Amino acid sequence: MGRNNWFEFKQFRIEQHKSAMKVGTDGVLLGAWTPVNEDRRILDIGTGTGLIALMLAQRSDAIIDAVEIDERACEEAKFNFEQSPWSDRLKVYNTDFQVFANLPCEPYDLIISNPPFFVNSLKTRNEALSVARHNDLLSFDQLIIGAGKLLSNTGRFCIIIPFLSSVDFRESARLAGFYLRQQTQVIPKSGRSPKRILLEFTVEPGYPVENELVILDENGCYTEAYKTLTSPYYPAF
Repeated sequence: MGRNNWFEFKQFRIEQHKSAMKVGTDGVLLGAWTPVNEDRRILDIGTGTGLIALMLAQRSDAIIDAVEIDERACEEAKFNFEQSPWSDRLKVYNTDFQVFANLPCEPYDLIISNPPFFVNSLKTRNEALSVARHNDLLSFDQLIIGAGKLLSNTGRFCIIIPFLSSVDFRESARLAGFYLRQQTQVIPKSGRSPKRILLEFTVEPGYPVENELVILDENGCYTEAYKTLTSPYYPAF
């Protein structure tokens, strides 16, 4: 998926020849899974091509800001925003998230991120790809703390990360004052172990909902649950 220079969705198109990280399952899952409710202001951290911001724009009336540290990816996200039907509600900032988190602004109702998550692992020779994949420049703790600064009192924080990182991430979020509202374990194929987990946090106490999503059945076909979730976006569904 997403290895061409563009990717066509039902209501928008992603150009991705400049961005190191192309359209992938993680981003699509997060964009489709995250509840938008009646959110007025949304922030997408590490927007890349702008995929998730565009997905949320498709099913909301919110003003959506996006932050991207890589200049070329930021240029591409800006282009994708401008070509979409929701260009008047989308804006991208080419800056470091830690800097952005300390700027004065109106609080966000929803903050979303498909963050870099490789820690202390071998990097590629492609500097932009390493920045997009590795969390040297934006650790999970920095992401959580920054989100806490920018969220409204009733806001929510949604993220997708490796399943094996979920215990540590949840504990860091708890220490920062977040409460888990929902988690979905993502299983790539029926009978296998989870590889990713979708997490929704809130600043208000509550009881979390826990479930799972299987992408492929035992025959290697997309499950009905996955097709239903992504059908507003994928032309094939």
